[in-house]
Amino acid sequence: MANINVGILEFEKVSSQPVEIVERKGTGHPDTICDALAEELSIALSNLYREEFGAIMHHNVDKALLIGGVADPQFKGGKILEPIEIYLTGRAIDEKNGKKLPVKELAVETAHKWLKENIPNLDIVNHVIIHPKLKPGSKDLVELFERFQLKGEIPLANDTSFGVGFAPFSDIETIVYELERALNSKEFKKDHPYVGEDIKIMGVRNKDNIRITIAMAFVDKYVNDIKDYVEKKEIVTNYAYSLAQKLTTKHVDIFINTADDIDNQSVYITVTGTSAEAGDDGQVGRGNRVNGLITPYRPMSLEAAAGKNPVSHIGKIYNTAAMDMAERIVAEIEEVEEAYCYLVSQIGKPITEPQVCDVKLRATCDVNKIKDKVLKIAQEEIDKLPTTWQKFLNRHFRLY
Repeated sequence: MANINVGILEFEKVSSQPVEIVERKGTGHPDTICDALAEELSIALSNLYREEFGAIMHHNVDKALLIGGVADPQFKGGKILEPIEIYLTGRAIDEKNGKKLPVKELAVETAHKWLKENIPNLDIVNHVIIHPKLKPGSKDLVELFERFQLKGEIPLANDTSFGVGFAPFSDIETIVYELERALNSKEFKKDHPYVGEDIKIMGVRNKDNIRITIAMAFVDKYVNDIKDYVEKKEIVTNYAYSLAQKLTTKHVDIFINTADDIDNQSVYITVTGTSAEAGDDGQVGRGNRVNGLITPYRPMSLEAAAGKNPVSHIGKIYNTAAMDMAERIVAEIEEVEEAYCYLVSQIGKPITEPQVCDVKLRATCDVNKIKDKVLKIAQEEIDKLPTTWQKFLNRHFRLY
C-alpha cells in the first residue's frame, strides 16, 4: 500500500469564511487558448506515437506563448490590422529508428483545427500565425521514459513534484464555472452570436453577498451601435443572473464590462471575440487549474498541466489524481463533507509509489471510523495512475 495519511481539516470551511474569491478564464482568453493548444498538441502527439510505435513517446509541449495582434473593431464590423502570433514550443521526439515524424506540421494542423472549432470569428488564414518550435528532449529524460514505456512497466515519475485537489465546489465556485461554460456553450452562441469566447469571470463572496464581474468580448459585426450594445449587454446580464440564482440561495449581483464608457462609446467590442486580437497576450499555465478554476482560498499547484506528457509527468497526473480522489471520497462516503488531497512524487520512482498521499477531511464523525474507506479509495486511485493517460486522450479532465 502507498504511504497514505488520513487526517482532519482543522481550519474553517472556505464557504463559511467571511470572504471567498474565485476566477475562471474562459475559452477565448489568451491564456486559455495557450493551454488548449498545448494540450491538444499533446493529445495529437500521443495518438501519433501510439500509431507509429504502439506507445506514447516522451514529450512535453507545455510551453506556448501568444503575442496579441492589432485590431480596429467597429460597430457592424471592424478589421484585423496585424495578426496574432502563437509560438508552440517544447520537447517532442521527431525521429525514431531512422523515421522522421511530422511533429511541427502536426502542431500547426492541431492549432488550426482547435481555433476554427472554438473561436469561429477568427480567420485562421489571415488572423493568426502559428510558429511550431519543437525539439527532441534531453537524452536522460527520454531514456527514463523509454525505460518503462516500451517494456509495458509501471511509469517512472519524470519529476519530483506534487499535485493537489479538493471537493466539493462551494456555491461561488460552482457559479463561476457553470456560468462561463453556459455563456460559451454552442446552444447559447446560436441565439447570441454577439457574445465572443473571451469571457473572464471573477467571483467575490463577502459574507452572504456574491458579486460576479464578467469581462466579455462582444463580436462587433453583430452589434449595430451603442444602443444595441447596451441592450445586448442587458440581455446577457439577465441570463447570467437567472442562472446564478439557480445555483445558490445567497444574494447575487452581476456586472458585465465595468470599464465601459457608454457616453463616449468606448466599450468592449472585438472583431474576433477574443482580446488576443489586440488587448492581451497569453501563456500556458497562467490560467485555470486542472479543475477549471483559479481558487486562491484553496490549495493549488502552480504546475502548467496542459501539454505535459500524460503518462509520467507528475505536474499533470498527480493533480488530476488528487482531484479525482477528493471527489470520490466526498461522493462515496456519506460522512465526509469536504476532502483535500495532496500527492508528492520522487523522480525515477514508480508513479504508483508517491512519497506521501495526504488526505485531509471534514467529516460528521470521528475520522478513524471511516479511515478504512478513505484508504481504499485513495489506494484505488493511485493504482489507476498507469492508465490515467487514457482519460487525457479522451479529454475527460477540465484542463482548460
